[in-house]
Amino acid sequence: MQDNNQRLAALFRSMADLLSAQRANPYRVRAYRRAADALLALKEDVAAVAQRQGLEEIDGIGEDLSKKIEEFLETGTIRAYEELKTPLPAEVKNWATLPGLSDSLVTYLYFRLGIRTLKDLEQLIQSHLLRTLPSFAGSEDRLLQAVQQRMQNHEP
Repeated sequence: MQDNNQRLAALFRSMADLLSAQRANPYRVRAYRRAADALLALKEDVAAVAQRQGLEEIDGIGEDLSKKIEEFLETGTIRAYEELKTPLPAEVKNWATLPGLSDSLVTYLYFRLGIRTLKDLEQLIQSHLLRTLPSFAGSEDRLLQAVQQRMQNHEP
């Protein structure tokens, strides 16, 4: 089996796991997993397929994934993967201690909704959009009070 195929398949599986943890679109997660399976089933090195511009002929590989494969073949990594691996800042991770928030919900708020500060979080709560997320099980009022208390105390 070709080394490039195995390394790329492992990278795509890792990306799928990271996206899944961030509750990304399930179709996107599945696309990465399908691409990983297709790469492992490939009888030749993916670099040879890329050389002849045949990546999109591989079942499960579309334009977006073919560009990521080409990026990997040129640079040895995929920028989107490096971004996914970036951990939450400590002060944001600490939000999981607020009433009604969990680690996975905080991750979702940060990466998917772009909530970066307590002020952003306060605005989200006040907009009543937080209650529309199925993973929010708390009281908006209690959470809002806790966020405002942290902001007054200048806590992260």
